[in-house]
Amino acid sequence: MRILLIGSGGREHALAWKLSQSPLVEEIHAAPGNGGTAQTPKTRNVPIAAGQVKELIAYALEQKLDFVVPGPELPLVNGVGDACARAGLPCFGPDAYCAQLEGSKVFSKEIMAESGVPTASSAIFASYEQAAAYVKAKDGPVVIKADGLASGKGVIIAASAAEALKGLSDLMLEKTLGAAAGRVLLEETLQGEEISLLAFCDGERAVPLPSAQDHKRVFDNDKGPNTGGMGAYSPTRLLPAEKLAEICELTITPILRTMKAHGHPFKGVLYAGLMYTPHGVKVLEYNVRFGDPECQPLLMRLAPDCDLMEIMLACVRGGLDGASIAYRPENALCVVMSAKDYPGSYPRGLPVSGLEEAERAFPERLKVFHAGTALKDGRTVSNGGRVLGVTALGKNLREAQATAYAAMKMISMPDSHYRLDIGNKGLNRD
Repeated sequence: MRILLIGSGGREHALAWKLSQSPLVEEIHAAPGNGGTAQTPKTRNVPIAAGQVKELIAYALEQKLDFVVPGPELPLVNGVGDACARAGLPCFGPDAYCAQLEGSKVFSKEIMAESGVPTASSAIFASYEQAAAYVKAKDGPVVIKADGLASGKGVIIAASAAEALKGLSDLMLEKTLGAAAGRVLLEETLQGEEISLLAFCDGERAVPLPSAQDHKRVFDNDKGPNTGGMGAYSPTRLLPAEKLAEICELTITPILRTMKAHGHPFKGVLYAGLMYTPHGVKVLEYNVRFGDPECQPLLMRLAPDCDLMEIMLACVRGGLDGASIAYRPENALCVVMSAKDYPGSYPRGLPVSGLEEAERAFPERLKVFHAGTALKDGRTVSNGGRVLGVTALGKNLREAQATAYAAMKMISMPDSHYRLDIGNKGLNRD
């Protein structure tokens, strides 16, 4: 099969790396790809941006490609699944209606309520005045969520009414996120610890992947602004393997039933961001694709003889009940190297070295996934805020962490940054 893989991040490099191992895959066209996909077997980059659905479909038809794998949320929200259906192209991802689970916080909350999924109490507002009155009446901490896609910048955790009013003013009056905050969701603040549960879905059935935990804040000890993710590990003892089916039945399967009842079966990967609270598990949000960086350690843990292409085909064809999905027993941990000033503005074109040496030092145990990179005159340079995802396997979490950080010390980039505590939350439970 010849694949169109959409996206340019670490998730997409990980997908290309794993898909290239499938005997079913002949060729992968990564649009636009990055410096890592450009060096992945069977893979070549194509200069089409992830959000350009019309151009992507035209290219796939022109090249007579067989299958489409959207990595990020933007093409899914923009309707690449629907466009693929019209063109007769199988697509590992939901249609635009289902993609609203990520593309619209309001839609997602309404579907959670209809499905009976446990989640935080909330209120929806399209008017600053009404939202401000609600905040003043509550007079306490509140979570503000912009309705639309906001590149990870659409959530404000306000510790006080004054902070919430400032956030509402920025979003709804100053329009710092544009149309994404035309409506806002005001939620109760949940106390607990966040984890990630992803599941392969075929429209009716869900098969959960191992649990994972992301680290969204830019600095150690969860300080600083939110990012797209500074590292992740799998599994987390908060959600052990023996509990996966139970939590999947609570948080994933009800959504599949509702979407099917609406005439839009969900096919692809559904990701539930969960909060483990003193009152049980509650859903914070849904994503309609693999997480980044969770995808990297999860795919590292997929068994070497487990064919990701076969799993994707089973999801699209509705045959997950017969799919063979197996995972390595090892733990996996990913540490993200970013530009120093990420998530703010940052330079591009900085030289990155030591990648091959790091992988050679830990054969079979380490993979350096490229995120914001490009090739310039045959050398790797930075081309984004999150640059690399250094991902290691270990017989336990401590070993995976030690390997990832040992490898990170072998890699060099000017003005780079990475957290030093990825995985510590898990180690503190041992």
